[in-house]
Amino acid sequence: MTNHGTPLQRQPRFITLEGGEGAGKSTVLAALREVLQATGDEVVSTREPGGTPLAEQIRGLLLDTHHEAPTTDTELLLVFAARAQHVRETIAPALARGAWVISDRFTDASYAYQGSARGGDVQFIAELERRVVGIAPALTLLLDVPVAIGLQRARGRGASDRIEGEREDFFERVRSGYLARASAQPERFRVIDATLPADVVAAQAVAHLRAFIEASA
Repeated sequence: MTNHGTPLQRQPRFITLEGGEGAGKSTVLAALREVLQATGDEVVSTREPGGTPLAEQIRGLLLDTHHEAPTTDTELLLVFAARAQHVRETIAPALARGAWVISDRFTDASYAYQGSARGGDVQFIAELERRVVGIAPALTLLLDVPVAIGLQRARGRGASDRIEGEREDFFERVRSGYLARASAQPERFRVIDATLPADVVAAQAVAHLRAFIEASA
């Protein structure tokens, strides 16, 4: 699926979950997977960075607190190296055989974290997206939560990884980046208030999924 100049290929059975730290993506992913599996379809649930053995090793490098911090470009290129592997080894084959794919984060995360929060070159991110990813989800659910609440949740789970250990202003820029992308692409994004109880958030996500499926039929 290498793509050197044509528009990204929107994949009708590819759904992504986005949001800052502690947004509750894992709970929502489980709820969406259950609904899709009930139709008898195959569902592949995955995550980024990660989703293949090699990509998971890259994830470990990215989140490790024991070596020097990567530069912004290093972080970005590592994320896209993992993503290129993820698309080719996991996502593309699943979509090709007719499965649904739900990913906890995808390329929008690079625009929010390496672009908005780190100040990376957005045009470079877009070029990497075209050249080494080539695909886009048809539906993205953005679980939006104020930074202080999200960090309290995330840091309550145990030791922080390198990203979770960033300052609050970093995560404010992440949140702003996500909301700006959602505003610019309303046909793909659905924003959910993730401060609500987990079961309510999951129910809203399922409702968005059902509406998406009905509209696509």
